Amino acid sequence: MSSGPSKRERLEAGLTEHLGRRLSARTLLFHQAVAGNLGLNPTDLKCLDLARSESEMTAGRLAKLTGLSTAAMTSVIDRLEKSGLVRRERAASDRRKVFVRPLPERAAEVSRLFEPLDQAMHRLFNEYSVDDLELIRKFAIKLADVLEAETMKLGKKRSSQQGHR
Repeated sequence: MSSGPSKRERLEAGLTEHLGRRLSARTLLFHQAVAGNLGLNPTDLKCLDLARSESEMTAGRLAKLTGLSTAAMTSVIDRLEKSGLVRRERAASDRRKVFVRPLPERAAEVSRLFEPLDQAMHRLFNEYSVDDLELIRKFAIKLADVLEAETMKLGKKRSSQQGHR
């Protein structure tokens, strides 16, 4: 006689539902709203975020991280540049390499759009102990790594499928 799913299986299923579907959908919709306030789309906003995360971010690395083609990334950077959020800078050592440099003039505007969320997150964090927060932080880092790896796999799969057409 089967006793049904174990507590762990039920928890994993619940986490998959909440993190993999509900939270990701709400996160995407939030970023869509922020992007709309900046006259962008969510992909452009996330590329801006990635460009802000590394001091030497190249257009090629952005394409690799996002799984976008180089042509699509060129369009993203064109839109970000037109919006006054980034500028292109050619590397002195290799003129083919293009760095994507976020412009500080609009950084405060972008940050202001995230302030209410930051405040709400702080209130949420206050509900947890330091040990809980450390565990959540470690989990979030590992989850981001999993998502990055899976994004790369899907990008490679798409590239190989397009190569066979």
